[in-house]
Parts: sequence; C-alpha cells; structure tokens
Amino acid sequence: MSSAAIPTLLVMLAAFLWGTIGIFSKFLQHSGLLPLEVAFWRALLGGLCFYLSAHASRSVLPRGRDLVYTVIFGVCGVSLFYGSYQLAVRSGGASLAAVLLYTAPVFVALGSWLLWHEKLGLREVLGLALTLSGIGLISFAGGGSGVHVNALSLAWGLTAGLTYSLYFLYGRAFFGRYNPQALYAVALPVGALMLLPFVQFHHKMPLAWGNLGIMSVLCTFVAYSLYSAGLQRLNPTRASVIASLEPVVAALLAALIFGERLSALALVGAGLVVGAALLLSLPTKKPDTDQSQVEAKG
Repeated sequence: MSSAAIPTLLVMLAAFLWGTIGIFSKFLQHSGLLPLEVAFWRALLGGLCFYLSAHASRSVLPRGRDLVYTVIFGVCGVSLFYGSYQLAVRSGGASLAAVLLYTAPVFVALGSWLLWHEKLGLREVLGLALTLSGIGLISFAGGGSGVHVNALSLAWGLTAGLTYSLYFLYGRAFFGRYNPQALYAVALPVGALMLLPFVQFHHKMPLAWGNLGIMSVLCTFVAYSLYSAGLQRLNPTRASVIASLEPVVAALLAALIFGERLSALALVGAGLVVGAALLLSLPTKKPDTDQSQVEAKG
C-alpha cells in the first residue's frame, strides 16, 4: 500500500467505526440496557481513554474561563448528544438516527450566522433547503421495514444533530488553543456526571461489557485518533467527504443485522440530507474554519 493511501484508509476506518455506534447501541438496548445508561458508559469510558492519552502526552487541560466553557460543552455536547442519539436509535432505528445526525452541518451554518454573524450564502441556503426537503421526504415516507419515523424519533434525531453541531462550533473556538484530546478528557467525564442522575443501572453480562468497551474505546477514542492521524496528511475537505460514509455504513449494517430498510422515498430523503452535508463541507474562503470544523469529529 502506498503511503499516500494510508491517510485515506485511516479516515475510512474512523468513519466505519462511527457508523457502528448505532449497531452496538441496539445490541446493548436489546440486552436490557436503557439508552441513557449506554450514553453514560460511553461518555465515562471514552473520557477515561482521552484523559489517559492527554496525560501521557502531557497536554494542558483547559483552565479558568476556558474550563467553564468546556464544562458547558460537556453538558450540551456530550450529555445531550450522547443521550439523544441513543434515544433516537431506540425510537427510530440505527439507520434513521445516523441520517438525522448529518443535519449537523446545517446547524453549524446557522450557529456561525448567529454567533459570528457570518453571511448565509447560496451554498448554506441550498444546504438548508436540501436538508429540510430530505427530512420532509423521510417523514412523508414513514420510514420502512424496521425503521420508525414519528414525532419522537425525528425529535431525538434532530436533537442529536443539533448537539453534534456543537462539536464544530466549540472546536472552532478552542481546538487551535488546546490539544482536542485534553478538551475531551474534561468534557466527556462532565457529560457522564450530568447523565448519572437519570441513569437506571442494570446487571450486565460480559457480552454487554464487551459491547460497551468497543463503543467507548474503538468507536469513540480510537476512531477520533485515526481521524486525527489521517488529517495530518489529508485535505480537510476530502476527509470530511470520506467521513460521510458513516451513515451509509450505519444503514448497511442495520439492514444486514437488524433488517432495517428505509423505503425508496426515505432513501431519497436520506440522500438529500447526506448530500447537503457534503455540500456544506466544501472549501470556503476561511480554510482555518474548515480545519477546526473537521477536527471536531470524535
């Protein structure tokens, strides 16, 4: 394998691992764990991995006002995100949850407009229109086999997309000043702590612990590390496009393992949502912004 192909392979592997999160979530929920317990363990175990990595590299943890903002991000970008994504998987299915997660770029564009007064150009408006059209088609189509489209699944899925967008907005402000793993080392444990009062713990067999470990270590910490390593030698825009394989992987695995199949019209809607995400990942006149947004994956 040529050295030029290695970064692409790393990003593809990261996207594949992210695409399996919904699958492991369904396995865990079928074994008796409630969605918020799954979210709690992912945040806690994943945060431990980030902390050990940040400690080993002697990365500086956020302090003062930066620590306050990181704690707020931990509540909104970890507690709400991890929790809503698990609830979206339970209420609508892994494939639908993964597709709705990719509404995040639209929320990023709207957030940049509100927070930094960036102009919404033709591309952003088109991306918003494609996303809304895609969600409309999915809602009208009613899902498909094993996929449940209703007010609850749409609400949790869109909440996951909204809170996932905070990774990009937070990353824009802080990822250039701190090692991202040091920030996650604080944010994920905070997220776990805020989920704790809402968690009902259940007895777990070794297989359940294994699934939790894979989701936390491989699908969270390792996937992020692979993506970061790929970015060191790969154009950020290309990396973002490759990472859009995530909902495709999730849909294929959900179909093979759980029999989830989006209807034809819902597939068109899913294509519009993912297409909007790809459109919004194209380069802008501010490459540093693109870089920080791409690095926010994790």
